[in-house]
Amino acid sequence: MNQVQALEQAILARAERLANEYRERANRSRDSILREASERLRMREAREEGIAKSLGERTFRQQIQASELKMQSHLDLMRWNLVQDVERALAGRMKRFGEDQAGYDAWLTRLILRAATLIEGKHLIVSANAHDHRGLAARWEEILEALPADKSAVLADEPIQTLGGVLVTDRERRIRVDNTFEGRLERLRPMIQQVILERLLPSGFDTGNLFTG
Repeated sequence: MNQVQALEQAILARAERLANEYRERANRSRDSILREASERLRMREAREEGIAKSLGERTFRQQIQASELKMQSHLDLMRWNLVQDVERALAGRMKRFGEDQAGYDAWLTRLILRAATLIEGKHLIVSANAHDHRGLAARWEEILEALPADKSAVLADEPIQTLGGVLVTDRERRIRVDNTFEGRLERLRPMIQQVILERLLPSGFDTGNLFTG
């Protein structure tokens, strides 16, 4: 298993661990939300019992559906916040990885070499953030020597905004291999969200037709 795969697996493992840590919090929030919703409904039913008949079944159901929608919106917001918590934790892990200079530099080199094998063009442009741009410039000759014999590469004139990793393009910038942190996270996001929702918010957490079954 190469370092890139290991990092991806570590990111997913981190997401799983964080999901498990948040699950208990989500369950507590769920119970509280459901208790409050049940109590509000009971009180509403008690207050409106006298007028429910005159309003008719249709109007009453519309009110209940509005309560369900409000509950679902609250749960959707909770889901979003938890996903954001995990992604912030992953960003923190990326920052810590960048502090391992030797390991991080080796990883950047592997990303560049892998991109060189994926892009058909012979002339490549490598972009990185300001910090990594300086580091790559300092050992650029070493990187060029590691490239395939039929490939050449230059550093982009200006750094890009990214937490880490590199963006490699052909000279015309028509073909790109985005191995920045943000690019890799974007590709992993559906998998990360699936892990979070499966472990943190199982199917029983969905309100469904909570008030109308």
